[in-house]
Amino acid sequence: MCMPEKIKVGLVGIGNCFSGLLQGIEYYRKDSSQKVIGVIHDDLSGYGIYDIDFVCGFDVGENKIGKTINEAIYAYPNMVDWIPKDEMPKADAKVYESPALDGVGIWVENRVKPIKSNKTTEQLTEEIKQIIKDTGTEIIVSYLPVGSEKATQFWAQICLDTNTAFVNCIPSFIASGEEWGKKFAEKGIPIIGDDIKGQVGATIVHRTLIRLCNDRGTKIERTYQINVGGNTDFLNMKEQERLASKRISKTESVQSQLDERLDDDQIYVGPSDFIPFLGNTKLMFMRIEGRQWANIPFNMEVRLEVDDKANSAGIVIDALRLAKIALDRGIGGPLIPASAYLMKHPPKQMTDPQAKVACEEFVKGN
Repeated sequence: MCMPEKIKVGLVGIGNCFSGLLQGIEYYRKDSSQKVIGVIHDDLSGYGIYDIDFVCGFDVGENKIGKTINEAIYAYPNMVDWIPKDEMPKADAKVYESPALDGVGIWVENRVKPIKSNKTTEQLTEEIKQIIKDTGTEIIVSYLPVGSEKATQFWAQICLDTNTAFVNCIPSFIASGEEWGKKFAEKGIPIIGDDIKGQVGATIVHRTLIRLCNDRGTKIERTYQINVGGNTDFLNMKEQERLASKRISKTESVQSQLDERLDDDQIYVGPSDFIPFLGNTKLMFMRIEGRQWANIPFNMEVRLEVDDKANSAGIVIDALRLAKIALDRGIGGPLIPASAYLMKHPPKQMTDPQAKVACEEFVKGN
């Protein structure tokens, strides 16, 4: 049997999410006898979790640029420490400078400490294109901070200019934006987005329970989802101006599961505060209120506690392999089933069971 080629991936934003992704792969590699949990699919069209080759990274932090990826994932302010740094294999792939643009918010600037660059955006653009070419990068996956609209558009354009697939994990509307989606479709370049769902995260749980209540015939009257955490993601989101697209993404993800939309003042879904000692732990508090037979009221409350990075990594593993399948088959534009299944704000919303079936049919080639 012919073994699949490696999937060559470039990383944008070498933060906690990528640290968890890379350390998780090494966690399983160190003991290959154990069953891999935390992924939806062990195998996707012959590609497993060890078939991903991270060939380059891009960041703005002065303490990450110039290091190898496997060194940079331990640099401050990253917190993931599932694998001791001295046990992480040496790697050749390096982290290169990316233009900051709007990628560094006011609350995180003192932690991230962006490099004082003497290069123009135009110079960096040409350097980045050459790095992508030299490393054979096929897919760029972006975990920029929430609110990085200009920076996300910069990387979307880089992908268009270099014929590189794009996985957009944040709520900047590229795959789901009509203009950008059309650009990727016209060039035949696959894109998956926008705003990644956790494996068992706040929004996927909220969506599932809202849909359950809807399908069981109740009248939902109001709902909220409050999220708090202690890493730089939540610190960055203290800057309210950066949250507009995040709130839209999360709210629409929940609203899409209802036959009858809630009024805007009867639904709240969004990040709420930063609690430093929580670290990478994310807490979600959710409430649904409604009425049943004879207008008798009911309500439910849920508290969810997860490691934010473990919750995300298994989804990215699937997104990268689905993007590679599209590349192998010459399929371009927004990948609707993959986006609907893995992202909060896809070009087309589906229920999660519908999206799962559509995604697996896509893998089969249907």
